[in-house]
Amino acid sequence: MTPLQDTFTIAMSDEFLDALMQVPKTQRKKVQKFIRMFRRNPTMPGFNYETIENSADPNMRSVRIDQSYRAILLAPKQGNVYVLLWVDNHDDAYDWAQRKRCVVHPETGSLQVFSVDETEYIEPSEVEDDEGPAPLFDEFRSRELRRLGVPDELLGVVRQFRSQQDLEDAAERLPDEVYEALFWLSEGDEFEAVHRAVVMHETPTVDTEDFAAALDNPQSQRRFVVVDDENLEQVLDASIEKWRVFLHPMQRKIVELNLDGKSGSIRVLGGAGTGKTVVAMHRAVYLAKEIFTDPRDRILFTTFTSNLAQDIEANLKKICDEETLKRIEIVHLDKWVGNFLRAQGYAKKIRYYGYGTELYDLWQEALTLKPEDIDLPASFYREEWEYVVQTQGCSTLRDYLRARRIGRGVALRRPQRQAIWQVFELYRNLLDERGLRERADAIRDARHLLEEKGSLLPYKSILLDEAQDMGEEAFKLIRAMIPASSNDLFIVGDGHQRIYRKPVVMKHCGINIQGRTHAYKLRINYRTTDEIRQFAVRLLENIDVDDLDGEVDNSDEYKSLIHGEAPIIKTADTFDEEVAHIVSFVRDLDEKKRKATCLVARTQELVDRYQSAMNANNIETYSISRDSFDDRSKGGLRIATMHRVKGLEFNNVIVAGVNAGTVPYQKHLDDTSDGAVREDLETRERALLYVAVTRARNTVLLTSHGTPSSFLE
Repeated sequence: MTPLQDTFTIAMSDEFLDALMQVPKTQRKKVQKFIRMFRRNPTMPGFNYETIENSADPNMRSVRIDQSYRAILLAPKQGNVYVLLWVDNHDDAYDWAQRKRCVVHPETGSLQVFSVDETEYIEPSEVEDDEGPAPLFDEFRSRELRRLGVPDELLGVVRQFRSQQDLEDAAERLPDEVYEALFWLSEGDEFEAVHRAVVMHETPTVDTEDFAAALDNPQSQRRFVVVDDENLEQVLDASIEKWRVFLHPMQRKIVELNLDGKSGSIRVLGGAGTGKTVVAMHRAVYLAKEIFTDPRDRILFTTFTSNLAQDIEANLKKICDEETLKRIEIVHLDKWVGNFLRAQGYAKKIRYYGYGTELYDLWQEALTLKPEDIDLPASFYREEWEYVVQTQGCSTLRDYLRARRIGRGVALRRPQRQAIWQVFELYRNLLDERGLRERADAIRDARHLLEEKGSLLPYKSILLDEAQDMGEEAFKLIRAMIPASSNDLFIVGDGHQRIYRKPVVMKHCGINIQGRTHAYKLRINYRTTDEIRQFAVRLLENIDVDDLDGEVDNSDEYKSLIHGEAPIIKTADTFDEEVAHIVSFVRDLDEKKRKATCLVARTQELVDRYQSAMNANNIETYSISRDSFDDRSKGGLRIATMHRVKGLEFNNVIVAGVNAGTVPYQKHLDDTSDGAVREDLETRERALLYVAVTRARNTVLLTSHGTPSSFLE
């Protein structure tokens, strides 16, 4: 950075980047060139600063980009601060500037941009009583509303709101943090709780002319970014991916936590779309750049599925320089386990159980020792193996006799446990003879190796994404991979999206979450509309969802501040008729929108069938599989199983084949005679549909043929 650049503070608003993306491509390069020159020296004579006639803000200026386009910026008289606010053709740019103010709020110290149309001040006593509903915020004094960031110019507008619909209609006129605070108040939250969650801190004294200080305010940083040589190109390339640049103050607080000598792991909960993975990615970069800065320090970022790990790696490259990224290892947990064991000379082959596999055949052989005097179906033994023996790492009869069987629908006396143990013992012997291990065995073996050999790993911190699906053995392994220390574990998850395993209590695995300084919750859904969120939440209504540590996580605490169309449900008598509904929907999308749309189905067999139907209708498709992430450079309608879209997001989602017998998957439910297991499986099926639906930002289409799923009722 040159000394000249050091003398200026140059910032951009998120609205400026939005406007930039609306500029025709032929002009956009000129705008980007202008920004680079402006960053070097905003006082160059060629920029041709002009005041805005009849502007509501005396600090507003326009600068010339070319004969047609103007940039609107804040250029205060003091402080050498320049904030780019808008870019448009000449007349529209001036029209925008005449209606806007950009000020430092006197209570919160945040930089705010808002429209001043019809903002005359109205005291509550001056609001006419027309015997309609009382003003929405009548119980709050003006001083309290100011503490939440409401500008004086907008107090009159806020005082006139009589319903949540009035508030929603005015959302675009209000600064983001003001709309958020008023939204929570309208939901019935206590004032002080809203203040802590949104404003987060009191500013003792605010200099309303100090715009540089305002840009350092966490509330400002949710919509303004100071640009320098290091981040300028990243910001210019941010496109619609605002998560790369702008963070909510609560997200930023979590990202930049430094426990600084305090032990204890950090847990972050959040419903679908609340930005958990975004926070984890920014956290990884922050740890590498600010806390663990030695070139030998390593950070592990692990998650549950391979395609999600690839997606995370691709996104980290967008916010992280190459040298920093070299110190962040991104890998899904099963692959890490396999790599580690091979490096230790582990000779066993890791296999997954399923119908028709080698392990399935060995299991059938082990079942020949099933005791004849105990009347239990074959399915019971496999469930007992997965839910009790493997989950708790029972390697001996003594372990099994002492194991917890909470949640199992059939009680067993000690003699019965002794009798059925011979099935499990034979199965283990068969695995040993053939040099095989199930996934849970391999994870446990990796942990035992670490416990025996001591410190083998270079990691200073481990970040665990999609933690709700990891399982008890995985959490025990993670604990063994890194000693308890400051900033050691960062765990994010959502019990509403648990689709693989039973809940785990982390403290039983040696992972301690200590109170408010280590446990956080993200409440705002940034991805989906509230209509989609509500539909998804109803799928899990009256089902207790855990918080990853033995308590209940309340879904009512999560909200979306954006609104749109409710999910569309289309039923059909036949498969062909259902396909016709889907084809009609897809053909209304241009190629760019199709790339941002995913067709999701419950099984791979169904995915293949719908993909063939789309191709037969001349609709190009792109498959998202176990080992491939969503490469947006490739064209076509995305298509995947419900399991494969976990952690991903799209503008539109088509959930196809939501039929009775398919959702929930009846074959799995019929495979068990245990009522508790069946209930758990059905909850996971509901969670799976919840995951599929909440991948959508804008639109959800659910289709079925024959008898629709009971979940759609």
